[in-house]
Amino acid sequence: MKVNGQPRRALEAAPEGDAVVVIDQRGLPHRWLLARLDSVAAVRTAIGEMWVRGAPLIGVTAAYGIALQCRVDAGDAALDEAKRWLDSVRPTAVNLSWATRRMLELVRPQPVERRAEAAWALAGAMADEDVAVNAAIGGHGLVLLQQAAARRPGRRLNVLTHCNAGWLATVDWGTALAPVYRAHQVGLDLHVWVDETRPRNQGASLTAWELGQEGVPHTVIADNAGGHLMQHGQVDLVIVGADRVTGRGDVCNKIGTYLKALAAHDNGVPFYVAVPRSTLDLSLDDGLAEIEIEERSAREVTHVTGLDGSGQLTEVALMPAGSPAANPAFDVTPARLVTGLITELGVLAATPDALRG
Repeated sequence: MKVNGQPRRALEAAPEGDAVVVIDQRGLPHRWLLARLDSVAAVRTAIGEMWVRGAPLIGVTAAYGIALQCRVDAGDAALDEAKRWLDSVRPTAVNLSWATRRMLELVRPQPVERRAEAAWALAGAMADEDVAVNAAIGGHGLVLLQQAAARRPGRRLNVLTHCNAGWLATVDWGTALAPVYRAHQVGLDLHVWVDETRPRNQGASLTAWELGQEGVPHTVIADNAGGHLMQHGQVDLVIVGADRVTGRGDVCNKIGTYLKALAAHDNGVPFYVAVPRSTLDLSLDDGLAEIEIEERSAREVTHVTGLDGSGQLTEVALMPAGSPAANPAFDVTPARLVTGLITELGVLAATPDALRG
C-alpha cells in the first residue's frame, strides 16, 4: 500500500541482508519512525512492545528473528531456545508459533553452515507469501462487498471494522481491510466506520491513518457506537481480522470484537472475519476454554498518548491514581455469531467441516 503516495511494505529486509526494517507503529499517526532489527533480541522487543503487531506481521517478523539467530548460532539448541523465547512474547496470536515452527522445520535439514542463508531466503519467501495471501483475501472479500452493494443500489456501502487489520497488521494489503482497498480501487462507493479500539486505539490511530493514506472515506467512532449504528441501518456488514481461529470456528480477536458480533447478530448484519489459513489453529476446538488470553499492562488502560498543544507526543493519565485496571487484550467470538471466514481460498463457513476440509 502507500505512504505519502509511495508504495511501502510494513516490513522490508535491509539491502545488506543483516537486518529487517519495520515501521515503529507506536509513533503513528503522528510520527513516521522506522526501526532496524538486527538480532533475535531486537525482534522480540519489537513484537512484545508492539512496534509491530497484527498476527500475520508478527509471524513474518518472528521468522526473520529465527533467520537473524542463524547468523549468530545456527545449532539446534540455539534455534530451539530462540523459538521458545519468541513464541512466549505474544501467546494469543497463533501466527507467531506457526512461523517459527515452519522456519525450524525447513531449516533443520540443512547443514549448520548453510542454515543462515536458507533461513534468510525462507523468511523473505514467507513475507512475499503473506502479500499474495492477503491479496487473495482481498479478492474474495471484494465479491462480498460488491454483492452487498448490489442489494442496496443507489447508496453508499457502509462497512464497520474493529482494531487494525489493514496492511500495518500484515506485510501488505491487510486482512479485513484488503477487501476495502480492492473495492476502493475498482470504484465501489463505500465508507468505513472505524472503531477507536481502546485501550491502544489501533483503530483511531492506525486504521484511520491507513484509510486516509489511500483516500478511503471513513469515520472514527467510539467503540460503543457500533451497536447504535447497526440499529439505525447504517452498517451493511462488519469485517474484522483475527489472531486465532479454532477448529470449530471460534474467533479470537482484539477485545471488543465479541460485542460487535453480538450487536451484528441482533440486527441481522453480516459479520465476517478475514484471516489467512495460517491463523487457523485446528489443534483447538473450544475457543473460550482453550485459547490463552494475553493480559497486557494496565498502563495501556490508565494512560493515553497523543499530541499536546505544542505538537509533542505526551502521555497523560486518565484515571484516579488509586484505581486498579485490568487489560485482557482479546476476547472470543463463538462460531455461531460468524457469518463466514474470508480466506485466501475463498469464503468458508465457521464450521468444523468447512475448516478441516
